[in-house]
Amino acid sequence: MSPRFSLIVPAYNEALLLPRLLDSLEVARAAFGPPEAVELIVADNGSTDETAAIATARGCRVVPVAKRVIAAARNGGAGVATGEVVAFVDADSRVHPRTFVEIDRVLSGGGVVGGATGVRLERWSLGIVCTWMLIVPLVVAMRMDTGVVFCRREDFVSIGGYDERRLVGEDVAFLLALRRLGRTRGEHLVRVRRAKAIASTRKFDEFGDWHYFPLIVEGLRHLLGGKPTEFTDRYWYKPKR
Repeated sequence: MSPRFSLIVPAYNEALLLPRLLDSLEVARAAFGPPEAVELIVADNGSTDETAAIATARGCRVVPVAKRVIAAARNGGAGVATGEVVAFVDADSRVHPRTFVEIDRVLSGGGVVGGATGVRLERWSLGIVCTWMLIVPLVVAMRMDTGVVFCRREDFVSIGGYDERRLVGEDVAFLLALRRLGRTRGEHLVRVRRAKAIASTRKFDEFGDWHYFPLIVEGLRHLLGGKPTEFTDRYWYKPKR
């Protein structure tokens, strides 16, 4: 049986949080059908902890990706995927039990090129609420989201996957490219709000609950082609784990 889904998890030193994601994926796989219908791939992006061993012990296919770029890790996992649909989720997240059921439903309905499930956060504070209120209007206006991001594997190949020249913002650029492809066929991006993932707040834990506001400037700079800075490295590529 060829898998319907290939779920790719880019991971760097995720031994602490990866098990809870895999627990949630086991539930979501069982809700969708036989385990063979969902292929789990962990793209190990140079971990120095037990990430690879944990993933292997839990039945995941582990793909080493030496290039320390998040986009490269995503592409490395997708490069070995055999499912009709490729999906991506961060290693510190947890997925909804109906993730694959709902994604399959929207893709089977026609007129959809891909999309994302959206997220709920694992904790709240005043700073996080204000951050959320800033982001949500942009998400609604652009009809783009985060969480479990998905598309057909053939479309992933068609748009060239994730842009490995981008250290950050590769996820936004990917969805924009997917949207452009969809428009040529009369298809659109969707937000699968019935199956929101649970997103980690560890960046808020590390950098403070109000840190996102100055970060917006950094993110926009990257999307416009800006060069990496020390903060880029510290925030995305040299985490405290």
